[in-house]
Amino acid sequence: MPETTTCACGGTVTEEQMSKQLDAVLAEYKSKPGALIPVLQTAQTMFGYLPDPVVRKIARELDKSYSEVAGVVGFYSFFSRYPRGAYLVRVCLGTACYVRGGNEVLSAMKKALGIDIGQTTPDRVFSLDIGRCFGACGLAPVIMVNQDVHQRVKPAKVGDILALYRAKSKEEIHK
Repeated sequence: MPETTTCACGGTVTEEQMSKQLDAVLAEYKSKPGALIPVLQTAQTMFGYLPDPVVRKIARELDKSYSEVAGVVGFYSFFSRYPRGAYLVRVCLGTACYVRGGNEVLSAMKKALGIDIGQTTPDRVFSLDIGRCFGACGLAPVIMVNQDVHQRVKPAKVGDILALYRAKSKEEIHK
């Protein structure tokens, strides 16, 4: 029986199917200038992250060095080399947020989730990251959970915010 995996769309596909889909994307973009970023974006959407074999394949097929492709993946915070949780929690540490307690919010978030920056909870519900500015300095400190902005966050409220998303996650599982 072929090995299956869950794709980012929530469906189940075989490794062979995922590889064929990536081959089709690479064939479409191979001769186009500036193809690297769109190919990486598409691959991340397909896989949910960019595992090393995928990065190597993209480098090989686009005739780029592995270090160039890995460098682009590492430079842009949108890209992830590791599976992310359903909810990406980003704590702003820009100047206004930092001065108004962003670092304390980050510490509370690490403690509540039991993970560090760049990690994902074992249940794959949350991933934790930092941001430098979300454009809401007057509402500092700010966190974003996926695209939801939470303003004037206090460390004591971190648990309540996470509980909202844990409940949403459980609802999704039971649909």
